[in-house]
Amino acid sequence: DKSKHESIFNRFDQAYNNTSEEYGGSGLGLTLTKQLVELHGGSINIDSELGKGSIFTVILPVKQ
Repeated sequence: DKSKHESIFNRFDQAYNNTSEEYGGSGLGLTLTKQLVELHGGSINIDSELGKGSIFTVILPVKQ
């Protein structure tokens, strides 16, 4: 759901559904990923469609 796009990057926040409740998780994966990407000067974006899935795009700068 688009209303969850920002909150899923917050520590311990999760978007719940039947699959996530079955497998569980700590809610830290996307938080750590976003922090690591930003430490490298990059960004992470999400594009999703409810019931179909999500695409996460990581953009990192190339330093020469």
